[in-house]
Amino acid sequence: MAEMIDYIKDSFEELKNNVSWTERSELQRLVVIVLVFSVLFSLAIWGADTVLSRIIQFYFNLIG
Repeated sequence: MAEMIDYIKDSFEELKNNVSWTERSELQRLVVIVLVFSVLFSLAIWGADTVLSRIIQFYFNLIG
């Protein structure tokens, strides 16, 4: 158990002293970019799903 506690302490020490963190302004810009692409990608998937659903529904209405 002591080894795990030492590992966690060492991990936090590493994060505080040796990790280079992105500047806040850069981080905000990147978050906005990720959000925009996520929304665009979800709209593209929704559109493809809607179109394919209508095609399949039309096909089954023709044969049914």
